[in-house]
Amino acid sequence: MRVAMIGTGYVGLVSGTCFSDFGHDVTCVDTDIAKIERLKAGIMPIFEPGLDDLVARNVAGGRLHFTTDLPAAVAHADVVFIAVGTPSRRGDGHADLSYVHAAAREIARAAKGFTVVVTKSTVPVGTGADLEAIIREDVPEADIAVVSNPEFLREGAAIEDFKRPDRIVVGTDDPRAREVMAALYRPLSLNAAPLLFTERANAELIKYASNAFLAMKITFINEMADLCEKVGGDVQEVARGIGLDRRIGPKFLHAGPGYGGSCFPKDTLALARTAQEAGTPLRLIETVTTLNETRKAAMGRRVLEALSVPPRGATVAVLGLTFKPNTDDMRDSPAINIVQSLIDRGVKIRAYDPVGMEEARKVLPEGIHYASGAYECAEGADALVIVTEWDAFRALDLDRLKAQLRSPIVVDLRNIYPPEDLISRGFTYVGIGRGDLVTG
Repeated sequence: MRVAMIGTGYVGLVSGTCFSDFGHDVTCVDTDIAKIERLKAGIMPIFEPGLDDLVARNVAGGRLHFTTDLPAAVAHADVVFIAVGTPSRRGDGHADLSYVHAAAREIARAAKGFTVVVTKSTVPVGTGADLEAIIREDVPEADIAVVSNPEFLREGAAIEDFKRPDRIVVGTDDPRAREVMAALYRPLSLNAAPLLFTERANAELIKYASNAFLAMKITFINEMADLCEKVGGDVQEVARGIGLDRRIGPKFLHAGPGYGGSCFPKDTLALARTAQEAGTPLRLIETVTTLNETRKAAMGRRVLEALSVPPRGATVAVLGLTFKPNTDDMRDSPAINIVQSLIDRGVKIRAYDPVGMEEARKVLPEGIHYASGAYECAEGADALVIVTEWDAFRALDLDRLKAQLRSPIVVDLRNIYPPEDLISRGFTYVGIGRGDLVTG
């Protein structure tokens, strides 16, 4: 099947590459000439484990192509995916659909014969109907079916998620489009991936509702962590105990500094705005978005309170800058709030992240010392804070780490170290949700 993928961001590039690996002929389109040239040269615009090898293999096999020529790519395609950005709109938090609308107009003008146009971008409920109206207005004679097919890719595990999904959601009531989408995803039938066909509005809501529920689950366990700290509990034991209930499950019950990334912050906000306009406000989700921002701000204060010296002139080592491991994505990372709050109090920052420092330089304040490794980052610091749970930080030589620090204080915002390991070596330990501890 011939596929055109409009947009080579995270979703578009991963999805397009995986479709080509199934044997489909895929052309990825972007308006950024330099980006397309880099992709042709095998240079990835994002960090995603295994993506560079997968791209290289399918380009070599003649199944994956990159171009800036949208009309040509669309004219030869059976299926056209819209995978452009939908950032939060300034001022009101709604999803900015300007790129989606522009892509739909270009696709309508270029399509030849029956074409399935699929929204892969995360869009509010009703967007599919709007796109259909835009296309009919622009090109009345266009033979196009607009379908919703939301993505459920986790950064750092996107290829695995695409090839072994929990479910594939397709929103359409057009029988021709249904047949095309079933054929497109047929390679996944070998893995018995559930293919859920539903109404388009339902598919659009499923994406937002899924992200909102997971964001709510994270926020819930973070609030439980605060309670544990006050009453002498251990949030990790509490999370384990409730996660064994099959109705709840253990995933997304890891207390930390708050959620970030490209999805949860903007999607929860957009869903809340949509619901307000519909006259059915989602009070739970509105509270989740507020609590998450409050928590990220509170983490900076937690580090300041751990210092044994005045903040002004103190040095803090920050391990991990990206919002999660195995990605270079800095969007809404808790590290941004933490670093800024420390700098505002006169603290000097030393920082290290295995892959995210180039992106971090674009969003963090100037004056940060970016180290070449964890031990260099800790050198001469008055405290060390673990913000992102990279595997590279899970088995550090604690004696060496202590020797590098000026003050042996560790603020572990991901609870990746057993407190007793640090306390027994003379560290002052600050974790998340550990009210049962008396630190060293």
